[in-house]
Amino acid sequence: MQALPIFFNIKNRLCIVIGGGEVATRKVTLLLKADAAVTLYSPEICHELEDLANAQKIQHIQSSFEPSQLTGACLVIAATDDESVNIAVSVAAKAQNIPVNVVDAPDLCTFTMGSIIDRSPVVIAISSEGNAPVLARYIRTKIETMLPATYGRIAAIAGEFREQVKAKFATTQARRRFWEGVLQGPMVERVLSGQEQAARDLLSNLLNDADVGAKKGEVFLVGGGPGDPDLLTFRALRLMQQCDVCVYDKLVSPEVMELVRRDAELIYVGKSRDQHTLPQEEINELLAKLALQGKRVLRLKGGDPFIFGRGGEEIETLMQHGVPFQVVPGITAANGVSSYAGIPLTHRDYAQACLFITGHLKDGTIDLDWTAMARPHQTVVIYMGLVGLADICKRLILEGVSPDMPAAVIQQGTTQRQRVVTATLKDLAEKVGAAEMKPPCLTIIGEVVQLREKLNWFEPNTDAGLGNGL
Repeated sequence: MQALPIFFNIKNRLCIVIGGGEVATRKVTLLLKADAAVTLYSPEICHELEDLANAQKIQHIQSSFEPSQLTGACLVIAATDDESVNIAVSVAAKAQNIPVNVVDAPDLCTFTMGSIIDRSPVVIAISSEGNAPVLARYIRTKIETMLPATYGRIAAIAGEFREQVKAKFATTQARRRFWEGVLQGPMVERVLSGQEQAARDLLSNLLNDADVGAKKGEVFLVGGGPGDPDLLTFRALRLMQQCDVCVYDKLVSPEVMELVRRDAELIYVGKSRDQHTLPQEEINELLAKLALQGKRVLRLKGGDPFIFGRGGEEIETLMQHGVPFQVVPGITAANGVSSYAGIPLTHRDYAQACLFITGHLKDGTIDLDWTAMARPHQTVVIYMGLVGLADICKRLILEGVSPDMPAAVIQQGTTQRQRVVTATLKDLAEKVGAAEMKPPCLTIIGEVVQLREKLNWFEPNTDAGLGNGL
């Protein structure tokens, strides 16, 4: 993000527009919608601006640009077709520390105006930071189809009750919970169907019946998927926006963390091999403690909570403390990473079974069921197996697996940082070491790996210095 999105109150404040044509008309109209006091400087103006001036909605001063015209303005817009004038306006405004926008010249601006969706008092602005204004308008069109015009009325009615809600609920957390319940209930449908008084009556009843002292904590055990935020479920995203506290793991990608509610408290409990921010038992107790304080706790895990995520241990503790919880499955790393690497886990010709294995056990060993892992016509997916990869490969060869069995290691799969190393079982560890692969990594062993060359479809952003495979 290269520009801070803000909403600027310009009601009854002086805003200067330099220019008198069609573009200036659009900018003046926008400023008037925000109740600005607009003064326009231009030797000539179009009929639309002349009508606004005659109606005394704006002040027009017939003049060429002079820096002194900007004195006292809260913002300035240059909308002329003369580049030298636009540059002069930009220089003068910056010299006086006045925010300035020069139409179609982002390098001369100190602020830009996004593509706007107006559902007043709800206003949404979309910006591409000057890179793709047509894309911003396209996104605006998509959002507008999803937001009925009456959404502004929902906000207006909520505003009527704001002080009453503030008086009844002492904390921000309690007020937010009340409003979330309202906005997910029938009050919204009343407004959308034109029954505004019925919506007010319903909101009043909800407020009167609300239990001020109730503190109902809950834990949301949510699978954050393998990394790509587009792979989150709708339910996961909804709960991520409702939490008071987010307790998250190392395997949750930064892109997914961006979707957690902005003002939620964030608690990192990530674990690496032999490096635990908190032992698992303390994490279990922490979740219960936070929920018993009345907080809605998001326990966000990479992949799926019940596949090597220790979610079962956590909800056992929650049940012991009588804490309500819900579990939201996520796309586990095996599914997501293999798909983005172009490696199907099963295939009619190569693998009729798939085995998920954790690369190290609770005591740090890799004493696995080698016989089961060495069976033919299957795919073996190993989580957290990077440190012991050389030992795993050697042991599988001793169990009878061909040294030429195809295998792959995928680092940060499904993200723009994805890297893939393919090899045979006998030289996989050496190639992975040479590539300096780092956790999180997933290992896939089986005949299906040979299909990657044909089925590889995902191309990470190599322009950012990210590898697509070695």
